[in-house]
Amino acid sequence: MIELKSVTKRFGDFAALDDVSIRVPRGAVFGLIGPNGAGKTTAIRCITGMLKPEAGQVHIGGEPVWDEPGVKSRFFCIPDEPWCFAGASTRDMMEFYRRIYPGFDEKRYEALWNVFSLNEAQPIRRLSRGRKKQSAFWLALSARPEVLILDEPVDGLDPLMRRQVWKLILSEVADREMTVLISSHNLRELEDVCDHVAILQKGKVLLQSPVAELQENTSKFVLALPEGATLPQGLDILSQSRTGKLITLILRGREEELRARLREAEPQFLDAQPLTLEEIFIYELGGEDHGVQDILL
Repeated sequence: MIELKSVTKRFGDFAALDDVSIRVPRGAVFGLIGPNGAGKTTAIRCITGMLKPEAGQVHIGGEPVWDEPGVKSRFFCIPDEPWCFAGASTRDMMEFYRRIYPGFDEKRYEALWNVFSLNEAQPIRRLSRGRKKQSAFWLALSARPEVLILDEPVDGLDPLMRRQVWKLILSEVADREMTVLISSHNLRELEDVCDHVAILQKGKVLLQSPVAELQENTSKFVLALPEGATLPQGLDILSQSRTGKLITLILRGREEELRARLREAEPQFLDAQPLTLEEIFIYELGGEDHGVQDILL
């Protein structure tokens, strides 16, 4: 549904995106993750047609995005700071979006008032950060877009409203196969909602995979080896640390296959532990201490 093909975007000599290719299937909830400066926001701005790449192509539903108003009416984007006209209320923005989105559902707009309970006549810029986000979701879900693009979507929302918003979004995915692209640092939350993920680092795609496959192919073991024993050769080790006799390994590969390999060393203790998406992200970037420095005074 969304496709970036060998996209490069530069700002002077700096390549914010460097030959990036990402494919988001129709009906997927796709997480775009990476450290600050990895290129996530630049990718979203290219996808939404706000920036034109120097090289490569960006398509939504097989059609190019750049300078194509008809394609732009197929997606709705909620940036980190939701946009509105100066002085506009939620009702004013509803009237504006009603003319842009052919599927805008006024009955749904009225029904969603019971969820968000905002004063639709109040200027959006006078709302708190959390209520601005609620207004944006109210409008987005009423527009019934084919694609919903979210940049740090639930920052500022209280836990109850976060659950409500995700429930509404996932209902749209289930009912209409709406495609959702999410850029966020909240990996714990993404793990609950995303079925695909791509990791960006320094403007390049480090990996992209279904979340279930990524978790199946990355394993964490804690083990203790007999005196003089060594680990089997050929393990794809992402991280290795030791606390006393206990060795913690983060390995690429499936748990059962790796367990059989590790048993070759006749460990005194061997235990597999679940990995979160956040842990996989950290280890793929280089380990627990990646980017963390000691400051000596």
